[in-house]
Amino acid sequence: MSKIKAIRGMNDILPSQTPVWQYLEKQVKETLASYGYDEIRTPVVEQTDLFKRSIGEVTDIVEKEMYTFLDRNEESLTLRPEGTASCVRAGEEHGLLFNQTQRLWYQGPMFRYEKPQKGRYRQFHQIGVETFGMASADIDAELIMLSARLWRKLGILDAVTLQLNSLGSLESRQAYKQALVEYLAEREDQLDEDSKRRLGTNPLRILDSKVESTQRLLEDAPVLTEYLDDESRQHFQTLTDLLDQAGISYEINPKLVRGLDYYCKTVFEWVTDKLGAQGTVCAGGRYDGLVQQLGGRATPAVGFAMGVERLVLLLETLDVVPAAERASFDLYLAAEQKGLQGEVMAIAEAMRDQISGLRVRTHCAGLKNINSKARQTGARYIVLIGRGDDSEGLVAKLWGEDELIATVPLNEIVNTVTKHWAV
Repeated sequence: MSKIKAIRGMNDILPSQTPVWQYLEKQVKETLASYGYDEIRTPVVEQTDLFKRSIGEVTDIVEKEMYTFLDRNEESLTLRPEGTASCVRAGEEHGLLFNQTQRLWYQGPMFRYEKPQKGRYRQFHQIGVETFGMASADIDAELIMLSARLWRKLGILDAVTLQLNSLGSLESRQAYKQALVEYLAEREDQLDEDSKRRLGTNPLRILDSKVESTQRLLEDAPVLTEYLDDESRQHFQTLTDLLDQAGISYEINPKLVRGLDYYCKTVFEWVTDKLGAQGTVCAGGRYDGLVQQLGGRATPAVGFAMGVERLVLLLETLDVVPAAERASFDLYLAAEQKGLQGEVMAIAEAMRDQISGLRVRTHCAGLKNINSKARQTGARYIVLIGRGDDSEGLVAKLWGEDELIATVPLNEIVNTVTKHWAV
């Protein structure tokens, strides 16, 4: 029989890879906790209409990329392609949004039928942050400061650049869209095929085009900032003032529009030039109309999402993950002679009881080549238990980085490891 393989674009994350994922997730959780954000967990499957109404029916995601199917009750369901709509749905359904303020975050897999490439998969993972009930620019600034703190903590701040723009209100955005369509319609024969299609469906996405001829054509096109309403202009000015005061550098990118229909006012992306074409590692913005659009009462909201695969790739590319975090355990414990496995397992349990955070792996595969096998694991410490001279009884040898640290009676090894672990 032929072997069954993973579906294209839906990748296994192997034991050699998960330590970096866990390191990233740990830093994210600690950073979010320091700002007082609460975790929310939502299903991976939602009603299809949730995404049609939120993302927009004429977006690439809804038209071409969603995994949609009929269940046994002939109800159209979709594997979530992004997390914001699900978070809004859950918040509204459980009475968390109206006349309240919320700071929420979530993590998990998302699904889009895209061409798989390095850093972009059909099942991909996001960590999202969403806030509700706060209309002023200070919460926009907090989200950006939070993400900047995370990059600093991860050691990648110098490798990412913050890009900002304002989409204005729905009315000002519509006015700009009309002006852009009029400009491009007169030059439609010069557009690439994809941009021609978007001209009648989602013209703002033409600003994102990677085709050089289209970008040259856009050099003389109307600029979104010229159509901003006064309130949006003031909101954006307040945001940039707050970022200036916080010492966070940024670039204003008037072509940054994001790919989802629900955005308004602030939009931002953290981008890097270290990963080739897949340069965006975090993106978000304000979506004040989405809660009402999905049946709730008008609620201001702003959030962002991080691409976990791309961040992991960036961490690995820059080699900034501490070596200790790459290992799945800290100490390898083994017996040097037969008949000592009971002592080995008892000592392992005592270490787990006494040394908080110590990750211990016991050897359970016979005694052949045990010394070399222990060293091949890459553990920070190795403890080998064996019989000493008749007068010594059982002894334990503590090794670290190919160096014998101590040889002690078995009943002293837990305290010996504790002393060195604390250093």
